[in-house]
Amino acid sequence: MKRIITALFLLFLLFVSLLPITAFADIEGNVDGGGGGMESGTSDNYWNTGDEAVRVTVVRASDHAVVTAPIDLTNKKPSGTIGHFHKISKIQYNNGTMLSPTIDSYVYVNPSKSIPKIISTTGGNVNIPAIKSYFTDELVIKYIATVTGMDYDVLIRGDYKLLLEPVAYLTFNGVKLAMTATEAALYDEQIGGGLREKMGNLSHKNLPLAMFLEVGDLGYPAWSGSKTSTESNADIKAALGLGIVRFKDKPEAPPEIGVYDYEYRVGTEVITSVFVSGGQSDPDRPVSVSFQIGGKSYIVGNVFYPDGDSQLAWVRWTTPDAPQTMTIEVSVTGGGTASKGTITANIVDLSGNDPPNPVADDRNDSFSSASAPVKPQTASASWGVWRPWWRENWVWISNWKWVGSEEHGHWEDRGHWEDHGWWMFDFDRYRTDISASMTVTPDEKNPTASGKVMKSGYGINQSVTASVSTNQSTAVTPPQNAVTCFPEFRYESYWRLLDRTASGYSARFEFAKNQYSTYNRRTHFTPLWMPDGTYKPHTWMIDCWTPAGMLSMSLTDAVTIKGNLWQDWHIAPQKPD
Repeated sequence: MKRIITALFLLFLLFVSLLPITAFADIEGNVDGGGGGMESGTSDNYWNTGDEAVRVTVVRASDHAVVTAPIDLTNKKPSGTIGHFHKISKIQYNNGTMLSPTIDSYVYVNPSKSIPKIISTTGGNVNIPAIKSYFTDELVIKYIATVTGMDYDVLIRGDYKLLLEPVAYLTFNGVKLAMTATEAALYDEQIGGGLREKMGNLSHKNLPLAMFLEVGDLGYPAWSGSKTSTESNADIKAALGLGIVRFKDKPEAPPEIGVYDYEYRVGTEVITSVFVSGGQSDPDRPVSVSFQIGGKSYIVGNVFYPDGDSQLAWVRWTTPDAPQTMTIEVSVTGGGTASKGTITANIVDLSGNDPPNPVADDRNDSFSSASAPVKPQTASASWGVWRPWWRENWVWISNWKWVGSEEHGHWEDRGHWEDHGWWMFDFDRYRTDISASMTVTPDEKNPTASGKVMKSGYGINQSVTASVSTNQSTAVTPPQNAVTCFPEFRYESYWRLLDRTASGYSARFEFAKNQYSTYNRRTHFTPLWMPDGTYKPHTWMIDCWTPAGMLSMSLTDAVTIKGNLWQDWHIAPQKPD
């Protein structure tokens, strides 16, 4: 009997050892929230407690790319004909995706474990610890992985994060709508402030303040503003209506501490911007913004925005030719305040770090390949400018006078018309898009190259082209710099700052002329020891500045290394005459 029990126990251990091993991760919720009381609605404009959802998107941590279609988790069963704006995440909107309303079937998911209260009401604020606990629960994470089609073990290993966005099901002007806080801000801008006017306590307070970050992440800042007041469209788009779940199953590098608001390159045309809010800015009481930069004063006048909102103000200037740290002072006159009173800019020089010239006896026996880096990439940006216009409202001002004699006269109204109108605001939208491509080819002086196959030791040529389209060119600089790093240095230590050989909104960049090239060509020489295989330089094209930030592109192209230069040499004794 003992032998049978022992055998069964060993068989059990063998069975357990063959089971798949599930990775365990340290799951953290980066979520805080606020909100407050709600006003009573009307028959056409209202929201009911609990009519809510949470939009969940899987995002790659390294480059903030959206890797799964967003899903809406809710305890409710909303009508399939509810109006909505498709399943678009905050990151996609901030990267330039336009608002797209539809009444096509609205798809949602009812999780088996009920979601805690998300949006605060007059009856009480939400329980942030309960929300954190829910969205960091292992079973909930596994359920989200299944619904989004993401492998659970891949999701939790530290390379991905969950973006959470509160969703409200509300009735506006008699129409049932589903929207995130970002969609509410974009929609309000689209209809000239009508949503804020009628549903502001929900759309601009309790919905965006339902979730915000405790610490900055995925390019979004921690929220330091009020937790109980209505917020501007700009603040909602920039920092509200989101939470993040992150996973750690491996030691993380210490976070980089950013001490600069901007990093610019020397001798580069740039744009510096701030948001102005508060007070009342209209043509009767104009606001102006002053930027003090490098001993010069730049004034931006006629800054207008509706009461309770904000306006982006910016200045276009050229950085100095020498590296330095600059302090930019910003002041506002005429009422209102700037989002930053002091801006610190780091001016850097990317030149002078060219690779050393490879020579015939170079060796690198310990070389190991590295993946090409993924630099921050922003292909589009959008912003807007409030434009005031006067809505006339003519009112007759009576002024009755007795005309004629005391016995035979009559009353006559000698009044006049007065315009008792008011200022209205339209939001003019602007957008910039950039596209770019990179081509790497063997140098034309390479005698044995065939197509994109070449031997190591010869040079390569490179061309980077960029095209910028915008509907406000005065507020957009052309792309001005591009930097290429190389696989033989594991994309570290050395790089080449490219020459801009064609300027403007259709720009072109190439290698600078190589001092070690016999023919003074625009080339980069590959090392003789480079092993056979793919040779893939990486280029980061930068410094296309807009009021909403810098546009940049992360680009790669490759040639194939097969053999080396020595194979093209043949040494033999000279034949006698």
